[in-house]
Amino acid sequence: MEIRTFGVIGAGQMGAGIAQVAAMSGLNVIMNDINEQLVNKGLDGITRLLGKSVEKGRMSSGDKDMIVSRIRTSVDLKDMEAADYVVEAASERPDIKFKIFSDLDSICREQVILASNTSSIPIGRIAANTKRPDRVAGMHFMNPVPVMKLVEVIRALATSDETFRVTWDLALKFGKTPAEANDYPGFISNRILMPMINEAVYCLYHGVGSREDIDTVMKLGMNHPMGPLALADLIGLDTCLAIMETLYHGFSDSKYRPCPLLRRYVEAGWLGRKTGKGFYEYD
Repeated sequence: MEIRTFGVIGAGQMGAGIAQVAAMSGLNVIMNDINEQLVNKGLDGITRLLGKSVEKGRMSSGDKDMIVSRIRTSVDLKDMEAADYVVEAASERPDIKFKIFSDLDSICREQVILASNTSSIPIGRIAANTKRPDRVAGMHFMNPVPVMKLVEVIRALATSDETFRVTWDLALKFGKTPAEANDYPGFISNRILMPMINEAVYCLYHGVGSREDIDTVMKLGMNHPMGPLALADLIGLDTCLAIMETLYHGFSDSKYRPCPLLRRYVEAGWLGRKTGKGFYEYD
């Protein structure tokens, strides 16, 4: 099946980024969220980022306008009837994702592939909420989507070879480098990354070092481009906590226990860049 219209559920940082790269690849995009304010904010963010590319001479203003014109906003999930492929990029909560996939299963045509950008929730659990588990896969983009080259393509037990191939080819079409991961909590990326971030939070919690020193050690000693605490703020501390809880419960292993300080920050609403305060403060 030829993919001409690409659906994205969620217009936040990840969803808008996915919508942008899909539109840049020439696809028509339906970007959906629960209200007009969220989809308009997502579209404004895409327009602003593309405007910066115009200012830097990376694209023409005509190309920017053409890309934006390919993106249609939506607040009604039924609009996904027109999509040939759908990626869900909603909050990292199983109940939300399960409901979205159940609804999409009744809305989208039978041959349409449903993918999730989940950071950690096993794809098989998500697929079980549909009558098309063979046409469900993971398509895990990295943040920020327009910049980061990797896409994890996750194959669940029921994912068909065709579904995997189409998803892999889409990642290539978007200018990304796909990597295959099997269906375990956290997949490859976050099974490695999140315990490191969690351990950095433990170092802060136990007073091993200040936030600046912890990040400096990892940047200058391990050649990481960003320290783990600053990276957690960029990802969102609520997302980090949700992923750690998925790992902890998914493997029943105490090594994945979320740091109490991480939980305290989330409960206080200190979620990182998106709220202006996390381990660091932001304008």
